[in-house]
Amino acid sequence: MTETRTGSPLSAGTTTGVSRRTLLKGTAAAAGVAIGSGAITGFPTIWAQNIKNVTLRQFGTGVSNLNAVADKVKEDLGFTLQMTALDSDAVAQRAVTQPKSYDIADIEYWICKKVFPAGVMQPMDVSKIKNFDKIVPIFVNGKLTPESAVAQGTAPHTVGFVEGKDSIKFAKSATQWMTLIPTIYNADTLGIRPDLVGRPISSWKDLLDPAFKGKASILNIPSIGIMDAAMVCEAMGEVKYGDKGNMTKEEIDKTLKIMTDAKKAGQFRAFWKTFDESVNLMSSGEVIIQSMWSPAVAAVRAKGIQCVYQPLKEGYRAWGGGLGIAKHLSGLELEAAYEYINWYLSGWVGAYLNRQGYYSAVLDTAKEHMSPDEWAFWMEGQPAKTDILSPEGKVMEKAGAVRDGGSFQDRMGRVACWNAVMDEDRYMVRKWNEFVAA
Repeated sequence: MTETRTGSPLSAGTTTGVSRRTLLKGTAAAAGVAIGSGAITGFPTIWAQNIKNVTLRQFGTGVSNLNAVADKVKEDLGFTLQMTALDSDAVAQRAVTQPKSYDIADIEYWICKKVFPAGVMQPMDVSKIKNFDKIVPIFVNGKLTPESAVAQGTAPHTVGFVEGKDSIKFAKSATQWMTLIPTIYNADTLGIRPDLVGRPISSWKDLLDPAFKGKASILNIPSIGIMDAAMVCEAMGEVKYGDKGNMTKEEIDKTLKIMTDAKKAGQFRAFWKTFDESVNLMSSGEVIIQSMWSPAVAAVRAKGIQCVYQPLKEGYRAWGGGLGIAKHLSGLELEAAYEYINWYLSGWVGAYLNRQGYYSAVLDTAKEHMSPDEWAFWMEGQPAKTDILSPEGKVMEKAGAVRDGGSFQDRMGRVACWNAVMDEDRYMVRKWNEFVAA
């Protein structure tokens, strides 16, 4: 059974492929929803008496482990959220090797593919997720619209569900049990300094243009960087991939030989792993074209420096992340985790993420927390009628500005691939590290 979503114009006519109603299993599931929302008689009293003593430990990347979210959780829900930010590789390692050190894992879907089969996280019951019906369908069936093609790579829906309550095997279609509740995603491209590149930039292959020798950079996270490298090599016409998101050893070798040759020729000024590194490289002018994240571009512009998140003719590399629950969590802490996740999708955080240049997993609720002008700028690609402010209230864009890449549909509708974990992942990581060290 499918359910047509209604609400914001961005979601009209799309389907999730499974509705929350079809997944509710009688009175037990209904009780689960009530508990998760604090609606059962007597439960709110227990909650009020004990919730202030609850502390949930969350870790993930700096992209979404934000102090403002922890502060708002304390204000709205009453318990403490402790956040730890790490780089993506460290997140993947900690999730598997230190499962008792966290309660909430804020991870990307390519990391989920590595982590969930290890049995360190528990499947989540979607009947307890109040806005499940409103989640953007990319996370449920892989398609932005019914006509969309599923992009290559580790698309979120391919690792978003497991077969049952105690399963660690990914399901081929939506079930009642999710690995992660999606929260954040984006369509990534190259960032450029238009005042320094000296010509129009229109293709991924421009990253290896000798004109930018010593002024280019690519991010050094293998499962992400390899996808940027593949977009470059494919745009150059040097490699034809069967599936960029699941390369053969031969395709990996060809891709990284091209990148290694460029490195030895002096093309790259640096490799970066963190948000701050990319901002510093671009704002200093040491780098003028590089792999970049949308808020990093905004951070450079906030310094009064020209920086553009450049749409490219070959499309975007996408990524997405969500919140998962550690296997050991139970009792009041588990219910607090569900309460937190439901709160996360209720709109305040979604609007906060949208104002940073990301996208929220539930658009309808985020819209309710944004002004019409903000929504038109960030989501519809319309010129700003007033100055556009950051979540902290600083001017990010002046009135009249248009978001790089246009509307939500224009950006997410042109996704060519997702960050990926390949069958030959170990081989790819080894070859990537050889490239970086060359």
